[in-house]
Amino acid sequence: MPTTHIATNRIPRKKLNGDRGEVAEIVNQALCGAQNVLGMLRWLKDGEHFAAELLEDTHQLLYLMEGKGVITLGDDNVEVSRGAGVYLGPGETASIRHAGGSALKLLHLVVPKVDG
Repeated sequence: MPTTHIATNRIPRKKLNGDRGEVAEIVNQALCGAQNVLGMLRWLKDGEHFAAELLEDTHQLLYLMEGKGVITLGDDNVEVSRGAGVYLGPGETASIRHAGGSALKLLHLVVPKVDG
């Protein structure tokens, strides 16, 4: 199986509406032939936040690569920094907001539930 090198720092960022930050897809069908995963980098600055979509048949991972934030899970707010992550099973959601300092950088993976 061939190896595909993706220069993530060269992939253009897309500014999202409102105060939802920026995103760049780094793993998908077009870039590397990925069939069952979508990988994104997300950036949040002061006052910005991201809410993971509630997806019934999907697993998600949010991993904080840089910066500080607050993750909201249900009624709980948890302060997080580099190296923190949250796994979201099918039907679960969470949000994260910037908590000051330098920009927050997230790795966001979305993987459909596969039966078998």
